[in-house]
Amino acid sequence: MRPPIILESTTTFSSSYSSSSDRRLDTIAKHFLDVNDQNQMASQNITPSPTASSDSVFAHLVRAPEDPILGVTVAYNKDPSPIKLNLGVGAYRTEEGKPLVLDVVRRVERQLLNDMSRNKEYIPIVGLADFNKLSAKLIFGADSPAIQENRVTTVQGLSGTGSLRVGGEFLAKHYHQRIIYLPTPTWGNHTKVFNLAGLTVKTYRYYAPATRGLDFQGLLEDLGSAPSGSVVLLHACAHNPTGVDPTLEQWEQIRHLIRSKSLLPFFDSAYQGFASGSLDADAQPVRLFVADGGELLVAQSYAKNMGLYGERVGALSIVSKSADVSSRVESQLKLVIRPMYSSPPIHGASIVAAILKDRDLYNDWTIELKAMADRIINMRQQLFDALRARGTPGDWSHIIKQIGMFTFTGLNPEQVSILTKEYHIYLTSDG
Repeated sequence: MRPPIILESTTTFSSSYSSSSDRRLDTIAKHFLDVNDQNQMASQNITPSPTASSDSVFAHLVRAPEDPILGVTVAYNKDPSPIKLNLGVGAYRTEEGKPLVLDVVRRVERQLLNDMSRNKEYIPIVGLADFNKLSAKLIFGADSPAIQENRVTTVQGLSGTGSLRVGGEFLAKHYHQRIIYLPTPTWGNHTKVFNLAGLTVKTYRYYAPATRGLDFQGLLEDLGSAPSGSVVLLHACAHNPTGVDPTLEQWEQIRHLIRSKSLLPFFDSAYQGFASGSLDADAQPVRLFVADGGELLVAQSYAKNMGLYGERVGALSIVSKSADVSSRVESQLKLVIRPMYSSPPIHGASIVAAILKDRDLYNDWTIELKAMADRIINMRQQLFDALRARGTPGDWSHIIKQIGMFTFTGLNPEQVSILTKEYHIYLTSDG
């Protein structure tokens, strides 16, 4: 027989427990009151900091100048005209002047959203493995000997800019020659990226204003006199900002000169497939250099060709002479990335990987990509035809010879100013 439950003793225990808890709470409360009193007394005795004057410790700073391209957009945004047009922004626009999100991207995003197995955990320092593998195949080709021999190291980067910066810092730490040659002109951020990475920036001739084409002889002379081992930045296709690219025959001469001088090529590939409409054609200059067995670096961006501008998704690939060296390169790239941004973002890379590894999605992407490229080519032709039909003075054939989303019009600052003030058309002052 079970013993009876004695309610009185339970009640006594509860009462005892309650009063004990109350005492502890009273003690804690008194402690906080004492601490608050001490803090109030301490605050009354604090002496003003030497920097706690009316002036900020940053009052000595001067206002930084606007980025030339972003400055165009600022001026455009301030213009109330309903017919204004911004030609300064480096992003694709629809016929209505609106940003375009590719249909294939929207479909993949819906798939990712509905996949309940996905999470938001950190990804590895080098990024998503599938993304890296597929990015290397895209730029080098699926049958690339460098990939088959495990001589390629690929890491995910923060679009093209971040990939260039990681590559620059890697070279500054581990490459014997800290000079990098950039074409004149080049993308305005190149100089800043490589300077801050710790490299010394020099230039080589590229654009010939007189012909609005390539200064090929000047390019060969300048690279021919560069110190042995120097790094050379090359635009893989659709040169930014001129739209002037070497022919394949000229690329072969450039390759021969670079290899004979033991220079190190660093390709910036921001427009693969976006220039000609063909992913393979736009990658040919890079593959030409890989085929000779030499070493090189490539920065890729998916901002333009997938319209993933704000996702900041890109890759850096380094081709080495052996699989063993490639493995060591990756280990050192991790040490560059870890203190810079720890690990890259997951969303944009997941979109790219999903498109590149699914045959149907990939085919749909190439159709949309070619449509964008063809529209740009067609708009160049329309502009050229309109200028010629109006009897506009000068030779405007450079508009259809140049390729990609950028063009050097040949207009001078005064003519650009007239376009802006009288017609509300905004572009950089160099035309």
